[in-house]
Amino acid sequence: MSTVAEQLRSAREAKNLTVEQVAEMTKIRTDHIRALEEGNFSVFSAPIYIRGSVKNYAGVLKLDVPQMLASLAAELKGTEKYSEPPPLSESRKTFVDSLTLLLAKVNWKLGVAGLAVVVLGMIAVTSFLAWRHHQKSDPLKNLPPAVYQPANAGDTLPLHK
Repeated sequence: MSTVAEQLRSAREAKNLTVEQVAEMTKIRTDHIRALEEGNFSVFSAPIYIRGSVKNYAGVLKLDVPQMLASLAAELKGTEKYSEPPPLSESRKTFVDSLTLLLAKVNWKLGVAGLAVVVLGMIAVTSFLAWRHHQKSDPLKNLPPAVYQPANAGDTLPLHK
């Protein structure tokens, strides 16, 4: 089976297209098209750019895109540079990095709803305990005994007639 580079070049030549015409149709730089046709993937900074360019290029040439991407994946696994995904950072994870990652995974809609349920539950329990305590305490219990003293006639307000 021919390589991805050979398939791309032969398909372009079969359609009598120049590299410049393909570059215009795909919006891929001409040096990248030449690199793809030569199988020189080192001009690309990451495998994602290689895959996207091959997908775009194969689509314009009306080739079987899934088959081309599968062949490309097999070829890239054979290269030392693109066999494994590069690390995102060289530094070690810190506590803040781990915490940020954990918080990013939280479903905040469920978290806020759960927090609201917990707060409402706490309010309900506190209200019930306060009501129960209020029912048990007798406000008249600590008052001294009352003595009835009738009001004097001059101490009351007159009624309207």
